[in-house]
Amino acid sequence: MSLKNKIRKFFNNTTPIVGLTAYSYDMAKILDKYVDFILVGDSLGMTLYGMKNTRKVTVDMMINHGKAVVKAAKDTLVIVDLPFGTYERSPLQAYETACEVIDKTKCYGIKIEGGKEISETISYLSNRGINVMGHIGLLPQSIKNYINIKIKGFNTLEKKKLIDDAYTLYKAGAFAIVIEAVAESAAKAVVKKIKQIKNKFIPIIGIGASADCNGQILVTDDMLGLSNKYKKNKVPKFVKVYESNDIELSVKKFCDEVRNKTFPSYEFCYIKNKKIFNNVTYLKFVKKSG
Repeated sequence: MSLKNKIRKFFNNTTPIVGLTAYSYDMAKILDKYVDFILVGDSLGMTLYGMKNTRKVTVDMMINHGKAVVKAAKDTLVIVDLPFGTYERSPLQAYETACEVIDKTKCYGIKIEGGKEISETISYLSNRGINVMGHIGLLPQSIKNYINIKIKGFNTLEKKKLIDDAYTLYKAGAFAIVIEAVAESAAKAVVKKIKQIKNKFIPIIGIGASADCNGQILVTDDMLGLSNKYKKNKVPKFVKVYESNDIELSVKKFCDEVRNKTFPSYEFCYIKNKKIFNNVTYLKFVKKSG
């Protein structure tokens, strides 16, 4: 599928959208055949550089890896994370960083974390022609260590905040929103709220959220069972591991399951039901299993 067709598909609200991360030319080359968008995520700080979190990732790192991915991904939207500390100070700082990243990598757009508090920045960027993907729920750039991370959205106030955050980012001009590691019912409510807005569709992309999202994304290294960046060979509960001697086969299987809506099942979501997976309200890490 050509880039033009993938862009059209991204906004037509029919088949679920599939995203994965890539930081290298070779991985991007594989993903280019199957996914709708590739995220050059600041998760590379942990995955490639052995950092404890993403907070020391630099713009230069993102640009170097972004260049490699864009070079390989001829037919796919490439989104690059703006790293921690490079956009929060002011809309102007965010604009300057985004321009540098886009100019040097030629990516389709950038992703920044935050809800209502970052909406002015998103509006500033989108009004100047920059494609911005939002990110709400669990915000990895705010995490210093992965211990006792509470899942948001299980109470009325948190659910309302997630809905308000998503709506505010929509109004600010975000072209898509990632929602990460929240209560399944809250993610479903966010999707419902945005769907009710008739004048423009923007996809809600889930990661540990809900099968009702308009698409799904995982960190590729997690999905392939390569990551050991969290706890003793465990991955977050929302990760399904597709282990295989053939990386391309694993990628294809993940993409097929998202598009067929068999992933994520309840096993990979956060639901408050004692009969199903023990009322999980924390991030929780589990043994790698396919």
